[in-house]
Amino acid sequence: MKIYNTLTRRKEEFVPITPGEAKIYACGPTVYNFIHIGNARPICVFDVLRRYLEYRGMKVTFVQNFTDIDDKIIRRANEEGSDYLTVSRKYIDEYRVDAAGLNVRPATVHPLATENIGEILSIVKALVEQGHAYAAENGDVYFRTRSDPEYGKLSHQPLEELEAGARIAPGELKEDPMDFALWKAAKPGEPSWPSPWGEGRPGWHIECSAMARRYLGETIDIHCGGQDLIFPHHENEIAQSECCNGVPFAHYWMHNGYINVDNRKMSKSLGNFFTVRDVAKEYGYEPIRYLMIASHYRSPINYSVEVIEQCRAALERLYNCRGNLVFLLAHSAPGEAEGEAAVRERLETYRAKFIESMDDDLNTADALSALFDLARDVNATFAAQAPSQELCGFALSLFDELAGVLGLVYRTEDESLGSDESAEIEALIAQRTEARKNRDWATADRIRDELKARHVVLEDTPQGVKWHIES
Repeated sequence: MKIYNTLTRRKEEFVPITPGEAKIYACGPTVYNFIHIGNARPICVFDVLRRYLEYRGMKVTFVQNFTDIDDKIIRRANEEGSDYLTVSRKYIDEYRVDAAGLNVRPATVHPLATENIGEILSIVKALVEQGHAYAAENGDVYFRTRSDPEYGKLSHQPLEELEAGARIAPGELKEDPMDFALWKAAKPGEPSWPSPWGEGRPGWHIECSAMARRYLGETIDIHCGGQDLIFPHHENEIAQSECCNGVPFAHYWMHNGYINVDNRKMSKSLGNFFTVRDVAKEYGYEPIRYLMIASHYRSPINYSVEVIEQCRAALERLYNCRGNLVFLLAHSAPGEAEGEAAVRERLETYRAKFIESMDDDLNTADALSALFDLARDVNATFAAQAPSQELCGFALSLFDELAGVLGLVYRTEDESLGSDESAEIEALIAQRTEARKNRDWATADRIRDELKARHVVLEDTPQGVKWHIES
């Protein structure tokens, strides 16, 4: 598999530190609000990365943190007359609801910044002792950026250019505008922890360095996140980690592109800011996931009502294909027919195309095309000639295999309706079938109209009656 490495600006063959294993760190959300659709992209994209590596037989340790102490969390707590712990725990729970809706698997570990204060302090102490950091008179501790000769290597900007936008804010006691906070001295009323420099709390960047080291080691395989994190967050992570540990922090850096809304940057001030929860209430979660992986992860994508509706329509085509296969499997005769071996061999080519696409820097757009090509071939072939149970089972297994790597087509009729309602629909269909056998057209039409009013679409086929819920 080849991965585009932000650090080197080229595609490189992925060679893990330990053969057959991958250690991945993904920057998670700062939990002071519901996640927005911009947050959803890295969450979905790197969930697919993990799924694909596991699909190819690798053991993956996937760490995604929660930043549960931060200025934004403290501000939200003050606005609500609450405390940082109540706010952060509330929105961690809400994140889990949205992540489950998006079919994002829980990380191997979801560490919290506040549960890793000891690890954070050990790194800060080491950096101070090595001369890479210093304590200000007020108890703040800053990283001495000019002590790292490689600073800027991830964002590919020389220190002079980065320095042009740097400022020392009022109240900061930095030696240099480019220095950044490792530890922040406590302010009245704010949560704090004891340290050699007095009560305080960690800076944002040091949290991820500490959690990555604790759960994955001093050098990890892949570090990933949104493009907006390249500078300063990931640049600062590299500097403090490598200066402290004396070894490379991460071998590969993967960054997803931006998401716009109606072709404009998403912003609360522009009134085009949408949470995942808001969009899911209108369209469901799965079209959101589909949107996030329908384009190559490094390309910018655009959210609009038209686009999300196109995603929902595309998903329906996939669901219809799978529904047909499930139905045919239940109603087909056993015994592979003449010519089906050639069909099976042809369908296998879509798996090869899928793997080739995913091996090329996680090209989910082309991989998704392979899944649709499989669906089209199955629909056309099985409509022309009734397939055997064996061929249906093979096609269904292959479809689920590829869709599962992408985390798509995970909804079932039973899940959307409840098993009792599904059983009731099946019973009504059976009554309608019996009425048709008895030429009781009035009863058959009445049942069909009743089902139609419940948005149940019926399709009479030679193998029996298929049904699905109209979207």
